[in-house]
Amino acid sequence: MQKANINGKVWKFGKDIDTDLIIAARYLNTSVPEELAKHVMEDADPEFVNKMISGDVIVADENFGCGSSREHAPIALKAAGVAAIIAPTFARIFYRNAFNMGLPIFELKEATEIKEGDDISVDMNAGTITNKSTNKTYNFTPIPEFMQELIDAGGLMNFAKTEVEGEK
Repeated sequence: MQKANINGKVWKFGKDIDTDLIIAARYLNTSVPEELAKHVMEDADPEFVNKMISGDVIVADENFGCGSSREHAPIALKAAGVAAIIAPTFARIFYRNAFNMGLPIFELKEATEIKEGDDISVDMNAGTITNKSTNKTYNFTPIPEFMQELIDAGGLMNFAKTEVEGEK
């Protein structure tokens, strides 16, 4: 299977970005991805959705996605067009929810070296992140094959549907 490359502009966030900062509880009266996307990261940066473009990447400090275990957080990020998230560490439940929703995330201990506005490229085959603005390349542990299949399918539900249809 050929894994995709991701290329995008960086938007920076700090440490301990919790799921309420990703998508505030006041918007959880819907699970429509396009509606959630309108408010993603609103409490951390009210202009985020107006500034970013589809394909951009969030780079954060440690413990991204902490807080409640809501699936709305990765759904909102993905629907807003965030191509990937890079951080030194992720909250465990967010980590799994992101893959279940088909949102690629990468653990990179040097994530804080990457600056807002930098252009980066993620090569999932090579397990590298290249900061094209500084010409520095970082290595990350490649995503396990099964989790890559979830991303390629667009999430766990799509993966399961494909598997069930393939058995018929």
